[in-house]
Amino acid sequence: MSVLLAPPSRLQARQLTLSYGERPIVEGVDLALRDGEFTVIIGPNGCGKSTLLRAFSRGLLPEKGEIHLDGENLHRYKPRRVARELSLLSQNASLTESLTVFDLVSRGRYPHQTFLRPWSAEDEQVVKAALSAVDLTAMAQRPVNALSGGQRQRAWFAMTLAQQTPIVLLDEPTTWLDIAHQIELLDLCRALHQQGKTLVMVLHDINQALRYATHLVMMKAGQIVAEGKPVDIVTEASMADVFGLKCRIIDDPETGKPLIIPRFSSL
Repeated sequence: MSVLLAPPSRLQARQLTLSYGERPIVEGVDLALRDGEFTVIIGPNGCGKSTLLRAFSRGLLPEKGEIHLDGENLHRYKPRRVARELSLLSQNASLTESLTVFDLVSRGRYPHQTFLRPWSAEDEQVVKAALSAVDLTAMAQRPVNALSGGQRQRAWFAMTLAQQTPIVLLDEPTTWLDIAHQIELLDLCRALHQQGKTLVMVLHDINQALRYATHLVMMKAGQIVAEGKPVDIVTEASMADVFGLKCRIIDDPETGKPLIIPRFSSL
């Protein structure tokens, strides 16, 4: 009899409990982020999606349980080593000082630099390529704090690209972007995934999640209630139970993937 092996996972949460003050947000969660997958975490507001992602980036110390990277507690790693393995685009990224767009994106190269190699032609090339990918080359010398919200979000994403980590964490990366730039950024994420990177993203737009994700994690009230292939996870029943939404699910005429159509409350 054949034995089904669990998919490989460098980054894992074990019995993870996360709290802000005395209020637990995530409780007793086990989650292995599958290598090479484009994982999207979905769930209603306040269910713990962003809190969980923050813990995976070492931005929040667990109250209980551990995050493991390559079998070792993530909090035992030195910050520079972590920054070479995983990057985070935060929903609330902000600056405490005025930087140009080029300077901000250049910060993504810091984990790869040493005392003997502070900056190189390769760093310059990587930063310029990241700026080009998000269509900000012409704004490279502008102050970040002079950009629109959407432009600023793209600049932060470019910094994430410049970091060149094998694992990329993104918390609501389409925030502040118009629909065209949302799709552009998500297409960039899909291209990163196709290059072999592991992506983990929090999204509110479930139809976008269904379009791009290869693996879906559904949360409710600090717990993971389902995970697996998007087509198996998002059903009319699960949408009603987790989101309180009555809907129809049809085939997307563009991709053939599931597409959620909300019903009118009066029907």
